[in-house]
Amino acid sequence: MFFPLSKLIFFVLTPSNFLILLGLLGCLLLFTEFGRGIGRVLTVAGFLGLLVAGLSPLPAWILAPLENRFPAFTEDERPVAGIVVLGGAVEADTSIGRDQITVNEAGEREIALADLARRYPQARLVFSGGSGSMRDDAVSEAEIVSRFADTLGVPRNRLILEQQSRNTRENALFSARMVQPKPDERWLLVTSAWHMPRSVGCFRKAGFDVTAYPVDYRTNWPRDAYRLNSFASTGLGELDIGVKEWIGMIAYRFAGYTDEVMPAP
Repeated sequence: MFFPLSKLIFFVLTPSNFLILLGLLGCLLLFTEFGRGIGRVLTVAGFLGLLVAGLSPLPAWILAPLENRFPAFTEDERPVAGIVVLGGAVEADTSIGRDQITVNEAGEREIALADLARRYPQARLVFSGGSGSMRDDAVSEAEIVSRFADTLGVPRNRLILEQQSRNTRENALFSARMVQPKPDERWLLVTSAWHMPRSVGCFRKAGFDVTAYPVDYRTNWPRDAYRLNSFASTGLGELDIGVKEWIGMIAYRFAGYTDEVMPAP
């Protein structure tokens, strides 16, 4: 129930969707006799909101606290027993249709998988990614990574594939069940920097102690604190990600999936 409900809530509360729906409702009310006043307000609010959200530095202010929560990984002498890379970057349907691996803006996750596999040849490699689709016949991200492992330069026989997870909580639970990590082992967790706090919280809740390896930064803080976006689509996309992640962290805490809203290093 949580999974489909979260999809519906995120669709409505995603800022770009919400502001468009707000403006559309306002436009519709302009054609009614009783609602013209509120219609003008909603129309202006919707389209002004799109302007501010798309071109102002607001998205960077929303994303930066998430991205800066966990520092970039620093190499030291401690051995790495394993690496867990979370899905969310592979476009499974397009990859199948075009017969080549296709990634979205979070493609640094796959780059990190290939790089870390080379740097730590003895480490166990886990790719955790099912399908976020509601369709029963959807292909998992893990399946795509397996099919195109040669393209990534990752030996297929090293990959431990977790294909059932649909969200971050399930990434953590199913990965922990598969690899049964020992308390003294060091495992790196690879995901987008803005997604790292919620991910670490879920893995801790699952009893899986991980070291953050953040990638896929969307902000260059503090430079972006006062920088206007050149394209409204860029700002809206970043704001959508940031707001959805904050909502996700709060929802996960209330659902008991994590012990903290904003886990710390």
